[in-house]
Amino acid sequence: MAVGGEQPIVIKKIKKGGGGGHHGGAWKVAYADFVTAMMAFFLLMWLINTTSPEQKRGIADYFAPASVSATTSGSGGVLAGQALGEDGDKNAGTSSVIQEMAPESVDPSEGANRDASKSQAEQDLADSMREAQRRQEEAAFASAAASLRQAMQNMPELTELSKNIIIDQTPEGLRIQLVDQEGRSMFPENSPQPNARAQLLLRAVSKVVNQLPNRISIDGHTSASPRGARSDSDWGLSSARADASRRVLQSAGVDPDRVYQVSGKAASEPLYPDDPMLPGNRRIAIVLLREAPVLPPDRGL
Repeated sequence: MAVGGEQPIVIKKIKKGGGGGHHGGAWKVAYADFVTAMMAFFLLMWLINTTSPEQKRGIADYFAPASVSATTSGSGGVLAGQALGEDGDKNAGTSSVIQEMAPESVDPSEGANRDASKSQAEQDLADSMREAQRRQEEAAFASAAASLRQAMQNMPELTELSKNIIIDQTPEGLRIQLVDQEGRSMFPENSPQPNARAQLLLRAVSKVVNQLPNRISIDGHTSASPRGARSDSDWGLSSARADASRRVLQSAGVDPDRVYQVSGKAASEPLYPDDPMLPGNRRIAIVLLREAPVLPPDRGL
């Protein structure tokens, strides 16, 4: 109300409609676009890191197919014609260029290096096979020797003859020697036929020999005559004793095809070189031979 006839003062407030300034939503759209672009960018980077070179080439070929080729037409349009090449009659266009690629030169050293690498690989394979076979034979020989010693302990008739057998491993293979002892010979004097004691030991040895597939060699040895002389008859006697031992082994079940060698060495290889006349130099040596390693393909040609 007016007081004293004065005009009333009216204050009018006007609210402006929303949409502009910081109260608007346009920035949200821009931010959403930015986030979408960043997601697409990181997805692209992830795909680049996880794809193989072959997959990348396939993607590149998909977006740039090889069927699209450049044209050398005059106007370059879709319906524009193309002139014939200049290498024919009455032509006035671009010439076709045929480029003959020279064959790639081959470095001789590369071939030599490949051959050397192949040869080294084959040599390493052969060495590995040889070492594996050697270890396998060592284990088999040790098992066979243990079997023979166990058999001699279990059989009373062989226990007393344990001193007549010497078992060892040589570069040739597993050697089993039937050795004369003082008062316990394997053969009667100057006789090629083994006595009952020697035949019993040979049959025990045959069981060990049959456990392994290796070939065998049989050598006969004699002791030296007095004064160190060597009798010519010792060669025939040692050979005959080795052959008689072979017959006993075969009668006990040893395959004849496994016998590789039978020989007489007389007194040429004494077991006790310091005293060639000792009875222990008279012996029969049975050797299970080491087998040659199997060669890899193309190495035995």
